[in-house]
Amino acid sequence: GRPAQALAAYEDVRQLLADRLGSDPGPELRALHTELLTEDTPPPPRPAPAAAPRPAPGNLPARLTSFVGRESDIEAIGADLAASRLVTLLGPGGAGKTRLSQEAAEAVRDTVRDGVWLAELAPVDEPEAVPQAVLTAIGARETVLHGAGVEGARAVSERYGDPVERLVEHCARRRMLLILDNCEHVVDAAARLAERLLAACPGLTVLATSREPLGVPGELVRPVEPLPEPVALRLLGHRGAAARPGFEIQADPEACAEICRRLDGLPLAIELAAARLRMLTPRQIADRLDDRFRLLTSGSRTVLPRQQTLRAVVDWSWELLDEDEREVLGRLSVFAGGCDLAAAEAVCGPAALDALGSLVDKSLVVATPSADGGMRYRLLETVAEYAGERLDETGERLAAERAHLTYYREFARTTDPLLRGPRQREAIGLFQLEYENLRTAFRHAVSVGDEQEGLILVLSLLWYWQMRDQRLETRAWCEDVMALGPDPFAEPVRPAEPVWERCTDTPPPLTGELLAEARRGLHLAHLACMDTDLEAWQNPEARAKLRVVTEVYHPGMPQTCRSPGMLWWFAEMLVNGAGRLPEITDATVRTCRETPGYEWELAGALQTRANLLANRASWAGDAARDADEALEIYRRLGDAWGIAEALSARGEAHERKGMSREAAADYEGAMEHAEHLGARAQLAVLGARLGNMLMEAGEKERGERLLREVVHELDGRHSEAMPVARLFLAAWLLVDGRTAESRAQLQLLREEFVLSRFVVFDAMILTQEAWLDAEEGHVERALESVRRALGLAGDPLCDVVVPQMPSLCLTAAAQALAATGDPARAVDGARCLGASVALMPNGHLRSHVEQQAYDRAEARIREALGDAAFRVAHAEGGGLSLAEATALV
Repeated sequence: GRPAQALAAYEDVRQLLADRLGSDPGPELRALHTELLTEDTPPPPRPAPAAAPRPAPGNLPARLTSFVGRESDIEAIGADLAASRLVTLLGPGGAGKTRLSQEAAEAVRDTVRDGVWLAELAPVDEPEAVPQAVLTAIGARETVLHGAGVEGARAVSERYGDPVERLVEHCARRRMLLILDNCEHVVDAAARLAERLLAACPGLTVLATSREPLGVPGELVRPVEPLPEPVALRLLGHRGAAARPGFEIQADPEACAEICRRLDGLPLAIELAAARLRMLTPRQIADRLDDRFRLLTSGSRTVLPRQQTLRAVVDWSWELLDEDEREVLGRLSVFAGGCDLAAAEAVCGPAALDALGSLVDKSLVVATPSADGGMRYRLLETVAEYAGERLDETGERLAAERAHLTYYREFARTTDPLLRGPRQREAIGLFQLEYENLRTAFRHAVSVGDEQEGLILVLSLLWYWQMRDQRLETRAWCEDVMALGPDPFAEPVRPAEPVWERCTDTPPPLTGELLAEARRGLHLAHLACMDTDLEAWQNPEARAKLRVVTEVYHPGMPQTCRSPGMLWWFAEMLVNGAGRLPEITDATVRTCRETPGYEWELAGALQTRANLLANRASWAGDAARDADEALEIYRRLGDAWGIAEALSARGEAHERKGMSREAAADYEGAMEHAEHLGARAQLAVLGARLGNMLMEAGEKERGERLLREVVHELDGRHSEAMPVARLFLAAWLLVDGRTAESRAQLQLLREEFVLSRFVVFDAMILTQEAWLDAEEGHVERALESVRRALGLAGDPLCDVVVPQMPSLCLTAAAQALAATGDPARAVDGARCLGASVALMPNGHLRSHVEQQAYDRAEARIREALGDAAFRVAHAEGGGLSLAEATALV
């Protein structure tokens, strides 16, 4: 009843017999052909009512769930299919390749006349079964006409008995899109079939999904990346609402974001997590992701077993690996944040190079280009956890972690010197890139109690931490290593011997005086970081240790010419005050000048001395001259960070001399170098100083804008620049009469800086609060703030950094006393003003803010007392000691 199809089939057989046997169809078949040709044509049927256009044929399944995101991917795949006849969607298990392939195919369905056909290869166990599975999927059937004769039947059987040939015959005259889904376990067979079909069927396009490329000529590989966080959150929201009606991401956005991030944005893992929302909250799920393979086990019952749990997904990939690939993947799990090829080879052994390439092809390792022109390799968190479990099973974890520790200790040790020259920016970038690996290596050193490895790591990172203002990190790492070895400053202590080389110049083991100096350097670095704690130095144990430190070294020793040995002067200052600092810094400069190869150390010593001299005009020396010499050396060495610090030191020298425009120019120049390095902490401090100097120079609008920018940039972050910028801003707002806003800035500073206070800032905040309270008539509160500030002003740190602090406190006291309305207290206020002048360090010029505070207090007291009484009381105050003046408050 289908004469047209019968005629077409006859033509197929005739052509086949001619090609294969060189003969024609038999008599019976020719007779049947003639009968078909001469058969009367039946009358045309009545026109049927117009029907809706028939959809293109195919077997794409209907959607059961919504498809979230990937719009740009679908568009890109459509363009790929227009440009290439073989497109492979490549990605790890659970990345959503299957669903994406179907959505992309649906989008182009109308452009392929003979439809989209999906062949699911996941259930196929044997490579030889791939063609038959595809044949079954597309519904192809052989047609053998009765009467073809023995020869024709044999030829048809030979040809159509081969499923590949049947596929070729079926697809040759069709325009269709064939999806080969889940090719990875039969990748060779899938590749051969795709290549044969594409060569023989010009209207065929193949869209494959796999965890590794097919490797067929002309293949276009489209990586399927994990979902970006916004899309991953949408998916979790959709699937979560289906599992637990009423669920919304907004109920706990932080936990939901953590789930998506830690599950690497993999759709399958996110859907498994969403299923857990039936019984757990997002926070409970996030907190249990360290045991993700036990947690995420509630997949759909209708999918293949290997897609029902997260572990099964990764198990499937693991089973497809050879022994070398498994060993390398397991060892890669000890890295944190990825690695380059050299690190992989050091930790994973000689098989790393070949195995890495294969693991990248199989979507188990993610390879991305790095800035240095090489490649960087990393594992998704889920794969890393699984590979780590497999590494544990082999008993090779300790060996892998030791190799990792050795490699990154050497990395830190050899990268550290680059921080002091023209490759400084590169070195900073390297430390940033590998910081998580360095942290992991350090944790391993501490966990196995290896003090020397910990020492070398910490000492190699000290200068990097210094440049990045990472005091809290420095302190924590130092404490961990200090617990592994003896205290070099414990009684009885012996004086240090000269050590000319750095403790990190050679790999461990360290011995003798070099080991002793490494331990001393570690403890000195820890002591220097304790300046963030207001009460750190008050306990007897800390004071005793500081005293011992001062006895171990003497001025001019070679190890005190560089960090961390240079930090011993910090202990000297805390124990004995600033009195010996000129002797110490002069001896340090002298040793550096006399020692070959200490050029960088000389620049640092000159810069340090310039910083001290800028605050101490009474000391012999020239801060600007020292800063200029340091600047020249740093420029010669190509040290951009040093250039910025030297310019900053010169800016401070200009600032103390009242040369605000020159200081601003130096700070601005320093900022250019800091910005080039990406030194955000240094940049913020310089920005605060520049903003203040612009205000001093009369550029108030620009200066205030810059101070606000620094405050906004550092909002909520611990940084030395935060209190500096807020203090400057609050002071200028107070001078400008904006007292409410000034108080708000100080309150924010108290809230933000409460966990890690710096004694200098605390004293300055109290002084400004006293001024504010005096302006607003809160006299007793103002006086109480002054008393507390005066108690801090004698701290050695205040004495060095803000030697004018007692004078500023007494000025604030005078303002408060003037506001009492009591003539007797106004006399005390005049005396406080006289004492503030007498106690101001020699050569110190008041800033505009300091002068404004003094002038306002003087005007009020003169008004209350009259000029004559004011002059008498003021002169009396000039003869008072600090203790006597404090007693007036």
